[in-house]
Amino acid sequence: MAQNEAVSPGEGAAVLEALFQHSPTGLLILDTELRILRINLTKPDLHDAPHEQLVGRHVTDVYDLSAPGEVESMLHSVLENGAPARERLVALRPKGAPGPEYLFSVSASRLDDSQGRTWGVLTEMLDVTEREKAHARIRVLSSVREHVGRTLNVVATCQELVRAVVPDLADIAVVEVVDAVVRGEEPPPSPLGPEVPLRRAAFGHSGGEEQAEAHPVGDVRALPFPTPYAQTLTDLKPRLVALAPDAPWLAADPPRAEAIRVSGARLLITAPLTLRGTVLGLLSLYRTDQADVYDEGDVTLALAVAAHTALCIDNARRYTREHTIALTVQRHLLLPRTDTRTTVETAHLHVPSEVGGGSGFGTFALSGARTALVVGEVAGQGIHAATTMGQIGTAARSLAALDLEPDELLARLNDTAISLAEERAALPPGDPMPVTGSCVYAVHDPLAQTCTVALAGHPPPVIAHPDGTTEVPDLPAGPPLGTVEGPPFAATTLSVADGSVLAFYTASLLRTSASPDTLQRVLAHPERPLQDLCDDVLYRLRNDTRHSDVVLLLARTHPFPADQIATWHLDHHPQAVASARSHVRHQLILWGADEETACTAEMIVSELVTNAVRYGTPPVQLQLIKDRTLTCEVHDSNSLAPRLRHAKTIDEGGRGLFIVAQLAHNWGVRYTLDGKTVWAEQALLPAPPVRPKAVAGSS
Repeated sequence: MAQNEAVSPGEGAAVLEALFQHSPTGLLILDTELRILRINLTKPDLHDAPHEQLVGRHVTDVYDLSAPGEVESMLHSVLENGAPARERLVALRPKGAPGPEYLFSVSASRLDDSQGRTWGVLTEMLDVTEREKAHARIRVLSSVREHVGRTLNVVATCQELVRAVVPDLADIAVVEVVDAVVRGEEPPPSPLGPEVPLRRAAFGHSGGEEQAEAHPVGDVRALPFPTPYAQTLTDLKPRLVALAPDAPWLAADPPRAEAIRVSGARLLITAPLTLRGTVLGLLSLYRTDQADVYDEGDVTLALAVAAHTALCIDNARRYTREHTIALTVQRHLLLPRTDTRTTVETAHLHVPSEVGGGSGFGTFALSGARTALVVGEVAGQGIHAATTMGQIGTAARSLAALDLEPDELLARLNDTAISLAEERAALPPGDPMPVTGSCVYAVHDPLAQTCTVALAGHPPPVIAHPDGTTEVPDLPAGPPLGTVEGPPFAATTLSVADGSVLAFYTASLLRTSASPDTLQRVLAHPERPLQDLCDDVLYRLRNDTRHSDVVLLLARTHPFPADQIATWHLDHHPQAVASARSHVRHQLILWGADEETACTAEMIVSELVTNAVRYGTPPVQLQLIKDRTLTCEVHDSNSLAPRLRHAKTIDEGGRGLFIVAQLAHNWGVRYTLDGKTVWAEQALLPAPPVRPKAVAGSS
């Protein structure tokens, strides 16, 4: 037959008959009024009546369409314009029949006779119900994988899950988590005991109105037994349950039974949140819409969703545990020290980050009534950063006890950081990163009214003078801690007047402040209580401290009271020992010291002055400092340090420093530009209570 030869009516009828008999696609011929002329659908359960009884009826009288207005508009458009409609997705079910809707891909073409008159429309209907269900499940799983687990918080992860599955997978979703897991503890092994409490972590529903809940979010209770919920957490197998009103297990959980009744839930899927044989919680999915039903494919999807969520919850749990440990370690490291001198008032601000940072600060007493102030931080997060900061802090405190100058102390501290980094480098791959950090170390000397500061890659302090002016001194930055090769550390001595406030801080404070000069503006009123100043800085921080700690240490300086210090210049002669003992006893009597303290002080001074006269170089100076402890200092111009010796039985000398070490609470040597100072501290006994005088006539 030629290509342009017309097809006879008989041939056309034969072709149409073959299509209706053998086409895998459902066919529906409608007249111009959308009444059925002929029908052949591949899904026989769409019709209860024979096809002959459907002919002549309007299409909307035969099927319940999800959007009947849109379908009719599409068909009328085809009839009027002649342009075919291709692959429109239509949901329908038999008229008045309960149960699920079927999804069809509908294409429509206009039918014209040989004279060009329109007499109907041919509709092709391809059943795509299973295909669309598969696509919908893939979308749900993709949404869960994309949106669940974006935070390291157990409860937030559960809330993300609810938002991802409602309404595509469930009309109502409930997530319950073992309460210990929320706190970061190890999850219990399966089977879950009936006494183990679960916390309702998230609840979500698709309805706009308020939905009934069996228990409020945050409620903690054990699951009732026997119920599908408890059984799922016993054998770790999912359940697909039809929620019949007379189900016997509903009696075991009246609050849930009432919530199910009020919500109209018809179907339930319970899926365990489990990982490596341990139980993390339970996911419950409900359907209330008559058009939506659950099948085994949905159960498989629920298991996949639960598996991904369980992994995210466990990650959040591990983070919570590590974060709790890190904060505990950090709080221990940041406990207020009680050994600061009376010449320095201190207050601090510490805002921990969400991830647990490695920052620390400290104030501790040094010899000569001086006070050391230190603020530092190390790179990294979590427990590793906190413990590293603890090691650095311990090293700093130990080095400070050696009376090192700030620049020398930072050099030794840098060696410690390098050693820690070398130890970390020897660990297997994947362990914590090498140690790097920053530090500021300052020593306040109230006798000289100075503060000597050294920096290791750290921002310089802010100084608020008593008149309200503030400044940021121009100090050498120094290399960060952990630097193998770099310029030497440098110390700068600054004069500080009575009532000055020194502010030491981590760099994150400047990043999170409302403006770069926030700290200076707050410190422009240095007469205010230090804690009020700290609080004022806190109130001006932006809510962006997630990635690093914020630390602020404030110190108000004062000179040492003149009546609590005594100084004598001694002759470089053996008779100076007796003079020194006399000076000390006389001064301690003026200070009201007890006899035991005076005797001990005389013995300590005797040994220190003897060593200075015998081995030192003039001039020799004796100084007594009465603070929380009594400090005896002997200075001479010889820079050679005395050595503690354990003298032999036949030795006539060599026991001086050994005796001092036995009598003193602490002792050491401090080097200066013009020699050395040997000092010893002894505890001051509390003054005896004043006995009341007897009153005449009393008994």
